[in-house]
Amino acid sequence: MQARTARGARTVLVAATAVAAAVASAAPAVAAPARTDHTATREAMDAAVKDGVPGVALQTKDRRGVWKATSGVGDIRTDKPRSAHDRYRVGSITKTFVSTVLLQLEAEGRLSLDDKVDKWLPGLVHGNGHDGRAVTLRQLLNHTSGISDYTSDEEFGRTYFLKDGFFRHRYDTAPPERLVAVAMKHKPDFAPGTDWNYSNTNYVLAGMVIGKATGNPYGDEVRARVIEPLGLRSTLVPGTYPKVPGPSSRAYGKLAETATGPTYDVTELNPSLAHAAGEMISDSGDLNRFYTALLKGRLLPPKQLAEMKTTIKVDEMPGAGYGLGLIERKLSCGITVWGHGGGIHGSTSEAVTTSDGRHSLAFNLNSDWTGDPEAIVEAEFCDT
Repeated sequence: MQARTARGARTVLVAATAVAAAVASAAPAVAAPARTDHTATREAMDAAVKDGVPGVALQTKDRRGVWKATSGVGDIRTDKPRSAHDRYRVGSITKTFVSTVLLQLEAEGRLSLDDKVDKWLPGLVHGNGHDGRAVTLRQLLNHTSGISDYTSDEEFGRTYFLKDGFFRHRYDTAPPERLVAVAMKHKPDFAPGTDWNYSNTNYVLAGMVIGKATGNPYGDEVRARVIEPLGLRSTLVPGTYPKVPGPSSRAYGKLAETATGPTYDVTELNPSLAHAAGEMISDSGDLNRFYTALLKGRLLPPKQLAEMKTTIKVDEMPGAGYGLGLIERKLSCGITVWGHGGGIHGSTSEAVTTSDGRHSLAFNLNSDWTGDPEAIVEAEFCDT
């Protein structure tokens, strides 16, 4: 997922890069070519660096085993190379973890996706036409709620995405209730269930529902239900911790309304401003293990996995569809992959897996203003 823009090219946190990354023209389904090596993938990584991305860290797993690769640097001051084992902020890839936990709770009978948001968070979604009594949990997860996206708020953007505001407020804690309140200042995008629009507010609310249903912060549930059972040793829900634990590289952004001008180190920030919409940290190996386990049915019963994979076709994503925190994409060679992308300050990430879980790819660009994740995905799955 790359960072979405508003007001020109202003980088917007945990924005709908999942959408941008999924925008690949639909192509006729044809037999997938027999792949022999990862040359095309490496060439696509190098092309991203040539386009201005400081560095790329990548891992892929298929029938031949695990392949790890890097291109470019992890620190533009020292020219230290990236490591394939780098941890990085995964942005909206967090959404798949959150959706998985909510679906587990449904399987346990502790809630229903048809529950209204107001049942769990009474009075929180209210004002300017918003009404939590009319929005279901399912509509949060598939972005059909119509609830305004707090990251599109102009004041929020000046505070966290532009240079002066970012350096003043990068360590501020933003409680989830405050993020929702920002969204409530705006009218809904549409009536619940009548359209589709990517909104990070949906997943802030989903994380809060997990807290209400379990009595534990959503991050604790993600750790207990997903991270620990799968042995994801590089994955964490940082809460308010501002650093990225090593091994890791620096993250870079423009903090401006254009993609030109100075480049700033934006590695450290308080990730509460993303909360359950995009705060997590992981590495490529862990992301591959997570999506492989998910697609192979190790985390959800068949009914819930089928719900997660029930997608909505939307204009913003030609050749793709959005499920419950999971994106289905048909690539140019006819192969279908499932996963999500993520964008946050200085970090653009992608993780996808084939339907059978046998071929997985995850990678990170330590920038938020340039690079083409789609080209890397296409190269790995479609080019010989």
